[in-house]
Amino acid sequence: MIERHVLGLSGGRDSAALAIFMRQNYPEIDIEYFFTDTGKELPEVYEFLGRLEGFLGKPVIRLNPDRDFDFWLTQYKSFLPSPKTRWCTRQLKIRPFEEWVRPSLIAGDEVTSYVAIRADEDYREGYSSTHPNLRVRLPFRESGIDKPRVIEILEASGVGLPDYYRWRSRSGCTFCFYQQKIEWVRLMEEHPQEFEDARKYEKTAIEHGSPFTWSQGESLEEMARPERIAEIRADHERRLERLRGRIRPNPLRATLEMMDIDAIYGQAKACIACHR
Repeated sequence: MIERHVLGLSGGRDSAALAIFMRQNYPEIDIEYFFTDTGKELPEVYEFLGRLEGFLGKPVIRLNPDRDFDFWLTQYKSFLPSPKTRWCTRQLKIRPFEEWVRPSLIAGDEVTSYVAIRADEDYREGYSSTHPNLRVRLPFRESGIDKPRVIEILEASGVGLPDYYRWRSRSGCTFCFYQQKIEWVRLMEEHPQEFEDARKYEKTAIEHGSPFTWSQGESLEEMARPERIAEIRADHERRLERLRGRIRPNPLRATLEMMDIDAIYGQAKACIACHR
């Protein structure tokens, strides 16, 4: 029997900090780090994974699904994924992982998967194993590590935060439907081609009768109008000012705006396989 230890990286803050935490505190464990690539990740994600590989001293295994986002979009009749039908998470994140570890489980090996759910995320649940030989561990929750400590781990290691945290706080998936409207506006500014691709996907979905748009309540076509962009920016500034009025000034938290997006808009749900 073989014991395998695996840790999934999303290209985001928490999973990267967990990889660093395990490398620093449990160097005797030979962990396999993996990344399930949807083919629709932000360019900053790949750059960040490269920095992380340099710190870990070993490559991050890419689990490319055998069928990409466009294939599955066709299978789902051009209906966009949404919080109610998260087929992207299932088909592009979870399924490749399960297929990767299945041979080991069939052979009777034991697999431990380390998941980056923090101690201050009581509302989140990790991947539920359906196989007796696949065990899920939550080291951050076990060690009482919260968001400030995660940021400290990243900064102290020299790896730092993913560059997209400068303008966005959700996952590195370009079309993540959990983005706030201000983040869609910023995607349009930072990566106009990716925003245009998202708009085209949405237009096709609507033409095929999809009940979902990328952002709840309006299409990207509507959101891209100059007057609507101005409204979104103004609403964001009002929310940000209210938050600033409730929090004691701290020069060490200059990036408060994007680090506390949930504090600005209220706690949002997120895919455990993507935003971690």
